[in-house]
Amino acid sequence: MSERKVLNKYYPPDFDPSKIPKLKLPKDRQYVVRLMAPFNMRCKTCGEYIYKGKKFNARKETVQNEAYLGLPIFRFYIKCTRCLAEITFKTDPENTDYTMEHGATRNFQAEKLLEEEEKRVQKEREDEELNNPMKVLENRTKDSKLEMEVLENLQELKDLNQRQAHVDFEAMLRQHRLSEEERQKREQEEDERETAALVEESRKRRLLEDSDSEEEDAPAPPRPALRPNPTAILDEGGCGPDHLARPRSPLLQTMKAPKAKRKAESWERSVGTLGSRPQLSGLVVVKKTDLDQSARRDPAASAPGAVHNGKAAGPAARAPGSSSLSQLGVYSDSDDSSGSN
Repeated sequence: MSERKVLNKYYPPDFDPSKIPKLKLPKDRQYVVRLMAPFNMRCKTCGEYIYKGKKFNARKETVQNEAYLGLPIFRFYIKCTRCLAEITFKTDPENTDYTMEHGATRNFQAEKLLEEEEKRVQKEREDEELNNPMKVLENRTKDSKLEMEVLENLQELKDLNQRQAHVDFEAMLRQHRLSEEERQKREQEEDERETAALVEESRKRRLLEDSDSEEEDAPAPPRPALRPNPTAILDEGGCGPDHLARPRSPLLQTMKAPKAKRKAESWERSVGTLGSRPQLSGLVVVKKTDLDQSARRDPAASAPGAVHNGKAAGPAARAPGSSSLSQLGVYSDSDDSSGSN
């Protein structure tokens, strides 16, 4: 089985290549090639910009009667992407570039224009020196001055490099690194100090808040006991006539002693001490009765427990219709009351 893609061809023994008829093609034959735009250009018909690197299906032909050192020059035909106008440009082997020929203008060719200007100045100078010897001398003088200036500048640069060569860049970098570390350390210490101050301040504020809350949560002071009715002690203590008439046992008197003491204290808080002289005692006048006059004449007879006609005298009878508060004047100093009259 033979190979599908054969690279070696079979030539018979009697093959004579000179007998093969040659195909005569025209010298300006055109070929269709694929290429990219070699430079930026602008269409003269519609003003469309065609940028460098845009791909085209172009027609290629050899330019007749033009060559550079035996190298042929080719012409390319492309069409505008907008108006389909024909644009042509050629190769330039002399400058290793392309030249615009027809249908568009080349953009951004400042470098090429500069090179062309330099070539033009050089050509003019050569033409002047060719016919004018004095111009040659002037140009040589200018060139020597320019060369001396360049040498001076070069020497200055060398001196500057030598001075900088003595500088220890490693030491400078090390010193800079140390200064940076010290600055960072100082900033860190300042931050820690500020943080500690803020923490201390927050702790003090928290302690103050806790103390305020404890004061608010503290129990309220006990309310003073309500003062009892001043006349209740008389009723509860048995100051009435029935209580005086009823005898008490020693045990009952011992048990009732603390209670009587508390009642006496409450009585003194509400009314005052019975034996003390009130400030408004001079304003109270007690009307003297016959009982008081007889008691002054015969104190033994009026004393409680005195024997009168073989019988113990009972307690003094209370005046009818008189209350316990009305008897306060009796306990006050009768002499002062009589003196005020």
